[in-house]
Amino acid sequence: MSISSYAGNAGEAAAPPVPAWRRHYTLLLLTFVYAMSLIDRQIMGVLIEPVKREFQVSDTAMGLLTGLAFALFYSTLAVPMGRLADRSNRRNMVALCCGAWSLMTGLCGLAGSYWQLAAARVGVAIGEAGGTAPSLSMIADHYPPRQRSRAMSVFMLGPPLGTLFGLGLGAWLAQRYGWRSAFLWMMVPGVVAAILLRTGGIEPLRGRWDSSSEAASASAGAGESLATVVKAMWASSAFMRITVAGLLLGFAGYAIGIWSTAFLVRSHGLALKDAGILIGLTSGVAAICGSLFSGWLCDRLIQRDVRWQLGVPIIGLLLALPLGVIYLLYPAGNDWQVGPLKVPHAMVFNLLFSFFSVWWTAPSFAALTALVASHRRTTVLALYSLGLTMFGGGLGPLFVGMLSDALTPMFGAEALRWALVSAMGAYVLAMVAFATALNAYARSQAGVPAAR
Repeated sequence: MSISSYAGNAGEAAAPPVPAWRRHYTLLLLTFVYAMSLIDRQIMGVLIEPVKREFQVSDTAMGLLTGLAFALFYSTLAVPMGRLADRSNRRNMVALCCGAWSLMTGLCGLAGSYWQLAAARVGVAIGEAGGTAPSLSMIADHYPPRQRSRAMSVFMLGPPLGTLFGLGLGAWLAQRYGWRSAFLWMMVPGVVAAILLRTGGIEPLRGRWDSSSEAASASAGAGESLATVVKAMWASSAFMRITVAGLLLGFAGYAIGIWSTAFLVRSHGLALKDAGILIGLTSGVAAICGSLFSGWLCDRLIQRDVRWQLGVPIIGLLLALPLGVIYLLYPAGNDWQVGPLKVPHAMVFNLLFSFFSVWWTAPSFAALTALVASHRRTTVLALYSLGLTMFGGGLGPLFVGMLSDALTPMFGAEALRWALVSAMGAYVLAMVAFATALNAYARSQAGVPAAR
């Protein structure tokens, strides 16, 4: 059975009016905060090479630093913070956490050893644990289901914006002033984002768009145990299959995102600054366009058939998979010279891959919010984020780092290329998971229990 079923817009009429511009402004602020979380999380991707050289550590150690160490602490606190957010002011929590992780990012620039840097990264992880799930819950209460994919697609601009500015600017700062300066400068906009959200964001009415039956269920379920919430998640066939797909895509996405800059440096001979700029521009701009387009497309198509909520992600993955493999296997030595910048022909395929590879994010997050009752939404999304970060962010970069080390005797500098290609196999499994969830999701939205 589904965790909850959406039954009309009864809550819409009863909800107190909130000016549209205040809702949209809050959404933009949450997107800004999300972008900063991804910048602070992913900046290690462009700093792998200089940090590795200074501290004399292996790819496995860098994979641990960029992935598992971060994910362990993020995951430990994500659920308790989600439970707290379900009972408190979510805007204030997100703002406080954003300020905290930004300050810890600054401390990364002061690290004198690998282990000091690891400790500061743990601090970033602890702060970010209270950011994403409460933000998604706020968006679900600001926008009705028929507009939610578009709203989620705006929020999902955070990662590509983080990629565009974090990788490009971070690489430039590291190249010109050293990797420590990149951390110190990236602290500043995060603190600004926290202040703006706390002073200008709006905390929405919880369960604003719930039907009357859902509102009664929320009231009856107040104070329910975590075990009850987990049991409801497990009982939802659609929820579990969408979650499996998300974990697999997080695994591949974090791995590729963290190691792409190093891949261009090693396999295409680019300077660190140029590699960061190219990844930021191609991946960032394309993902921004892909996220907005997929949200708009999904909201249009679900008016005809609710199964398009998962159909759009499947189509995106079908197109992204071959493009990603071609990008990673494209031979070096085929370049354009654009001013002082050497641009490998492979970047065309990265541009297209980045456009389609994000089609799963906004529609699948919107699907999860439709399956979850408002009173437990932040907790459930925190549990989902726990798995996404632990399995994806924790194991993805670590897997690629370990496989790269293992393949080095055979492939030399090209070992990272083949390690990244192997991570693309997760796309195939994710498509299968989404496909098997189609009918279960449709039944859940029609109020019919989905078979296990």
